[in-house]
Amino acid sequence: MRYRVRHITEYKYVTPVSLCYNVAHLLPRDTLTQRCLKSSIQVHPEPISQQERTDYFGNKSFYFSVQDAHKKLVIDVVSELKIATNIVLPNLNQGPTCKEYLDLLAVSKSPDFLESREFLLDSPMIRASASLADYAREVFQDDEPLLLALRKFTTKIFTEFKFDPNVTTVATPLDQVLKLKGGVCQDFAHLAIGCLRSLGFPTRYMSGYLETLPPPGKEKLIGADASHAWFSVFLPDLGWVEFDPTNDVMPTTQHLVTAWGRDYSDVTPLQGVIFDGGEGQTLSVSVDVQRLAALN
Repeated sequence: MRYRVRHITEYKYVTPVSLCYNVAHLLPRDTLTQRCLKSSIQVHPEPISQQERTDYFGNKSFYFSVQDAHKKLVIDVVSELKIATNIVLPNLNQGPTCKEYLDLLAVSKSPDFLESREFLLDSPMIRASASLADYAREVFQDDEPLLLALRKFTTKIFTEFKFDPNVTTVATPLDQVLKLKGGVCQDFAHLAIGCLRSLGFPTRYMSGYLETLPPPGKEKLIGADASHAWFSVFLPDLGWVEFDPTNDVMPTTQHLVTAWGRDYSDVTPLQGVIFDGGEGQTLSVSVDVQRLAALN
């Protein structure tokens, strides 16, 4: 299965920006089930310098600086990806129980297990806490298969929280998200990660895109898709297994990965520093995910 993703980010400023430095995580990475066939990134005004690098987590990072005075900055990224169609979800009753997993994690010298343990640590936007552990503890009973518990926990968040882009911001702390019982995909991914780390399970933040399909008989709106966030947990023999609490699913072919890290701050689509620009700015984002077969 092949996809084309176009992600356009546009900033408008009150007064001209004289200089800006930026880093973008907008170029999809390769995974076991995904291959980025090609990608391009166009910036206007034209950068005086630009460079693609690989960050600590293996993500593609694009650095650029613009020195021409500008009141509008546009970053236009087009990527084509190939997604495996033979993805088989694991049997939820297989693998270790919650207690068996934690016991194994404590003593295993496996390189993969040792590497996964860094995703137990607090990160800039996620800190373990008793309240987060308490929210999830009833799901993760000692004798429950961990995979099954993770799937139930995904459903718990989906059922008990309301998707509402008006109740949180990118900086809303997790204790507030827990009280508000609402937010967006980033909040739900952060909440799940915080709860799981608080219980001792290594969990990482996944960033990318989700193909959305129009209602039957309706045209798909160009630019109506969006960036998306979910989480993954490391399991022996299976690797990193993904869960999407916003949609109560285990991702397969419709989740396209851009980057992963400890939390959103590691994989922010675009961040940087500007000089001048006035006291306000407006941001608009357009994302379009298309199956290439549908274009033929």
